[in-house]
Order: sequence, then structure tokens, then C-alpha cells
Amino acid sequence: MKRQEERTMVPANGYLMLLVFLTLFLGSIYMIIFFGNPWYGISLFLSILIALGFIMVQPNNSRVLLLFGEYIGSVKQNGFYWVNPFYTKKKISLRASNFDSERLKVNDKLGNPIMISTILVWRVLDTYKAAFDVDNYENFVRVQTDAAVRKLASMYPYDNFADEGHKEDITLRSSVNEVSEALEKEIEERLKIAGIEVLEARIGYLAYAQEIANAMLKRQQATAIVAARHKIVEGAVSMVEMALDELNKKELLELDEERKAAMVSNLMVILCGDKDASPVLNTGTLSQ
Repeated sequence: MKRQEERTMVPANGYLMLLVFLTLFLGSIYMIIFFGNPWYGISLFLSILIALGFIMVQPNNSRVLLLFGEYIGSVKQNGFYWVNPFYTKKKISLRASNFDSERLKVNDKLGNPIMISTILVWRVLDTYKAAFDVDNYENFVRVQTDAAVRKLASMYPYDNFADEGHKEDITLRSSVNEVSEALEKEIEERLKIAGIEVLEARIGYLAYAQEIANAMLKRQQATAIVAARHKIVEGAVSMVEMALDELNKKELLELDEERKAAMVSNLMVILCGDKDASPVLNTGTLSQ
């Protein structure tokens, strides 16, 4: 069986056929009343039949026309038209629609349970595919979007964990643009069969599942503290090195290894400590 494609058509002008309908309808009533000839009832019936063929297509809407199960064409241009009264007229909106999926509980690439949802902006591009290639194109969008989100979540980790060697360039939390592009491409591939065009797809909600949320929050806090301390120690070491070099250059005082070690220890405590240092006055030698 040959696969059919969408065929756009422009039906007869509705205003012209409205004039024909009014002329035939009012003329039939006049002839029946004043001449009493029942045969004019046939023309009255024909005028009523003509009235069944009027359709109005609003902007960004369409009508899919069928004749006893056979696809005739699609009317996409807005206006007032007349078509065969025996046509079945199916309305399909061409406007952009928003879909906010439910929050799904899935596992990321590292196996951590997360809650994720997506916001999808879509519209019908091919009325034939939307009407006949799938059972219900709106439900098809919802189901396939959820399936795409589940697949996407399993492809990337929620966040980087360098301490365990799971260093990833793309993560769900930080790589917003890359993840959105991958999600849009995945959904578009799935909805192509229904003639749906994906205008935008992005993650609307992302968080760890409730059972591990507290543990992951503590882990993130600990990672941040370690990273901050690492920077502090790195800066403190360079500052101590600079201080010793300046003292040697200016020859302000001679430091033996014992005094140098004490100075380094004191400077590191001052620079790395999270509290203000308390000065101690030493009136003797270090050995006393």
C-alpha cells in the first residue's frame, strides 16, 4: 500500500456558496407557500444539504477532510469555505502548545535516584501524520516526552564527583544548554512519526530524590568546604614563601631553621585559621 502524504487544498469560496444557499432556500420556501407545489421541497432539501458544507478555518487551525474513509486533503489557510457536505471534517490546531510533564523518578548515569520533569513547546507540522499515523497525537506527545526524559537522565550524571573519579564534562545540573539540545533532539526524533515539530525542550525541574537528598546535600557541602580549604592552603603557602623571600632580600633579621619553622607555623595558622589569631609575646628564646 502506497503511503499517503499531506495534501493542502483551498475549497470553494464560502461567501459565493452562501449566496447560492440563500437564493435556493428562500426561493424554495416562496414557491411552496405561494404555488403550493410540493416538488419544490426537493430544492429546499438541497439547500439544507448545501448548508452542511460550510466550514470556517480560523488562523493557525486546519481541517482534515475525509470522504467515506478516504483522505481528500487538508485546509490550512484561514477563511470561510464550502466543501462537499458528505466530507468528514476533523479539526487540528496548528498553534504552538506547552506541555509540562510530571516529575519522574529515574536513575542518572551513576545510579542515583533523581526527580526530573521537562517543559516542551510543540506544534503540528503535518496534519496527515497527526490525524492518521498515530491514534491520539496529544497523548503520543506526552508518552514519548516522558520516555525521552527517562533516557536522557540515564545518559548523564546529576553532578560531578571528582573525589570518586566520576569526572564528567556534561552533567544534568550544570550543562543546561547541552542537555537541552540533547533532549530536544531526542524528543524530535520520537515525535517525527506524528508530524510534530519541537520548538523548544528544556528541563523544568531537577533534584535528587527525597531519600538521598539530605545525604547528597551534605556531600556537596563537604566537597565545597574541601575545595575552599584547598584554595586557602595554596594561597597561604605562596604568601609564606613570599614573606620569607622578602625578609631574606631586605636582610631585616637572620632566621635559623628553628625560627624559620616557627614563623612558617605561625603564618600558616593565621592565614588558614577561621578565627582571629591571638598574639603571644615571647620574652625569652624559643627553647625556654
